[in-house]
This record gives sequence, C-alpha cells and structure tokens, in this order.
Amino acid sequence: MKLIVQIPCYNEEGALRQTLADIPRVIEGVDEVEILIVDDGSADLTVPLALQLGVDHIVRHTNNKGLARTFRSGVEAALGLGADIIVNTDGDNQYAGRDIPKLVQPILDGEADIVVGDRQTDGISHFSPFKKALQRLGSRMVRLASGTRVPDTVSGFRALSREAALQINIVSPFSYTIEMLIQAGRKGLAVASVPIATNAATRESRLFKSVPQFLRCSVWTMLRMYSMYRPFKAFLLIGMGLSVAGLLPILRFLYFYALDDGQGHVQSLILGGVLLVIGLTTFLIGLLADLIGFNRQLIEMTLEKVRRLELTQGELDQALAERADKEPRTGIRRDGARTSGTSRKTA
Repeated sequence: MKLIVQIPCYNEEGALRQTLADIPRVIEGVDEVEILIVDDGSADLTVPLALQLGVDHIVRHTNNKGLARTFRSGVEAALGLGADIIVNTDGDNQYAGRDIPKLVQPILDGEADIVVGDRQTDGISHFSPFKKALQRLGSRMVRLASGTRVPDTVSGFRALSREAALQINIVSPFSYTIEMLIQAGRKGLAVASVPIATNAATRESRLFKSVPQFLRCSVWTMLRMYSMYRPFKAFLLIGMGLSVAGLLPILRFLYFYALDDGQGHVQSLILGGVLLVIGLTTFLIGLLADLIGFNRQLIEMTLEKVRRLELTQGELDQALAERADKEPRTGIRRDGARTSGTSRKTA
C-alpha cells in the first residue's frame, strides 16, 4: 500500500519547510509514504528547497497554470507512480499534516473513496463572522448540488483512493474542490469527512483577491458543474420558471377578456406567449444537453479505461526493465555461441 502526499506549490519557499516537517513518514496500514511536489511555475527557491529537504518526486510547470490544473497534474503523476492513496494538502502549511493518518483511515477501512478534512471553520479564530457565514452557506449549496454530506466542501485537505482518482476528471480552471464533490455524487463514489486541525495562516489566499471574486467564481463553477452533470434538471428548472412567468400575463389577459375588456391587454398575451416559447425552447435544450451528457459519460468511461491501460502498460514495462537488470547479460560471439555477461578464465 503506497500513499503519496501531493503538495501544489507556487512560491512556497517560506512555508514549505514546516509543511514537509509535519507530514508523517510512517502510517499504520501503509507500507510507503512518499511526497510529491507540484511546482506551478514558482519564481523563488521552492524547488531547490524541496530537493534539499528530500522530497521523493517533483513535477514542474513552466509557468503558472492555476490550482485546478496543478492538482490534476499531481493526481496524474501520483497514479503513474503507483499510488494506492493520494492525499492533497497545501504548501502554505494551512492544514495539519499530523492528521493525514486520520484522513486516510476511512479509505484503509474500505468505507470511503474520497475523504475531505473538515476544518470546523466556526472555531477558526482568523476567520471573520462574515467569512464563516459564507462558508456555511456555500457548503450547504454544494451539498445540495452534489448530494454529499461534507461540512467543509471547499477544504483542499482530502484523500482519494486509486479508484476515485481514476474516475475523477477535473476540467474547471478555478478550483477542483467543488467539481470533485459534484462528480463524486454523480458517479456514486463514497465520500466521507473527518475533523482536522489547522495551523495559523502564513499568508493571504492566492486563489482569490477578494470575497466578491471568490463568491463569483465559486457560484459560476457550481452552476457550470451542476449544468454539466445534471443538465436536464438544471434546464428543466429554468424552463419551468420561464413558463410560469409566461402564464401569469396570459392569465391576466384571459381574466380581462372574460370580463369583455380584452382590448388594451394584448401586450400581456404577447409577453406571455414569448416567455412560454422561451421556456419550451429551454426545456428542449435541456433534453438535448441530457443526451449530450450521456455521450460525455461514454467518453469518461473510455478515458478511465485508457488510463488503466496506460498505467498497466507502465507497470509492465517497469517490471520488465527491473527483470532485465537482474538477469545476467548475454551476447552472441562471431562463431554463433552464446556467452554470458560474466566470463570464466580457462587454462
């Protein structure tokens, strides 16, 4: 059982030493614990420091690609390295590395495919009351959209089993946290949550510059992902809203028409008719999107199988290479006789 802790980093020279020091190298039920740094185009000494501190693997981006792509690069690399469990944590030492054994335990017990660390934000002193309220509201909305019961849906401290990592496909450019949960709920993966500790903040978040920007990006990501994975329901709700809005002015026209006072209220009939047509069109778009969604599911199944084949082929090539290194080398002499790599003197 191999566990790889992946750490997305962007100019984390100041906090990386403490982040690495907090990661346990011995965990009960795990044979190997390795650390993977995913450098997202850092301009400081993050990579040299990571090498100095003895990390096992480093993946580098030539320029800054953002958190979601960095996370995806780390997962792909961890799978290629044979990880059975992948733990993601932040390079700014926000999450307590000592809680990694607690985080992976539900996966080791076979109870979960994905485990999310609950920061228990109501008890974090440097979170303002407004930020705590936003976190509660946002998590509630994500739970409704994903069908999961994770209290802290934007926590980046999470563990994935190998099976979950093979099935999750992050496409959002902003953040992976919300999309992963919506995908997990859609694909029927078992998602659990465990309480974790957090450390004092070492810097301001780089994911967003302001709370309004964070809200805008989060809501847009949520709507986009929900529409992608539940398109019929999303467009049906929009279509129903437009249709109901169209019925109201039509009923108004009919009311006055029944009172023999239909003149002067034709505008209500026109407005209602337009809204009903738009509502019906939205419903048909939802139906078409749902059919496209089935095609996307087939593509995702194909991608998963391709991943498995690539990883299996990689493991086979590695095994053959190791076997070739262990076997004695052989050659063919000019006379056709086979000779071994080790020669024996003759008198």
